[in-house]
Amino acid sequence: MKLEDLDLSKAYTYADYLTWTFEETVELIKGKIFKMSPAPNTSHQEISSNLLTKIFYFFENKPCKVFHAPFDVRLPLPPNQVKDDEIQTVVQPDISIICDLAKLDAKGCLGAPDWIIEIASPSTSKKDRKDKFEVYEFSGVKEYWMVFPQEKYVLAYILNEEGKYVGRPPFNKEDKVSPVIFPNLLIDLQNIFPESNLVEEPWDEHYIRM
Repeated sequence: MKLEDLDLSKAYTYADYLTWTFEETVELIKGKIFKMSPAPNTSHQEISSNLLTKIFYFFENKPCKVFHAPFDVRLPLPPNQVKDDEIQTVVQPDISIICDLAKLDAKGCLGAPDWIIEIASPSTSKKDRKDKFEVYEFSGVKEYWMVFPQEKYVLAYILNEEGKYVGRPPFNKEDKVSPVIFPNLLIDLQNIFPESNLVEEPWDEHYIRM
């Protein structure tokens, strides 16, 4: 089966997702298919590597696990719909931190990670700010960061007691910042954003709405 063979007006589930053998990597958000870019650019890879190095070191010998894409995170919406043929949101965040290890199984993570980081591109920022923002908030991801490589800043959101995201002031490359839920993890953004000024073509899409 090819991706083009699907009825793209239909809502799909994780059970469908498991049967697909496309060459392309896809995500599901509220039943709709999003095609992922096959090759992140150089800045994306550098930022991801720098963040992972810092985060992996911090969580060494701690009861939390760190995962990076490709890693399936299934988000039951509503939370009681946990069967494969009920789940309609399956995403692959750039970085996921999970402290409730009962959520982990052989397929990935079932339920909300504690902290998710997405590294955006010009063409993905709208989707990261809207589609993923909404499902991360609704499913209970405690903290959500969006990293913008070209502009070299970070938007961070923390889930409040009402289950709504509250934005923190934007952080730029001169800032040192800690996640609210992990206050002892201090990240110097000068060490995260690459020093080089590579001129890179903008991605056509990282997440292309089909």
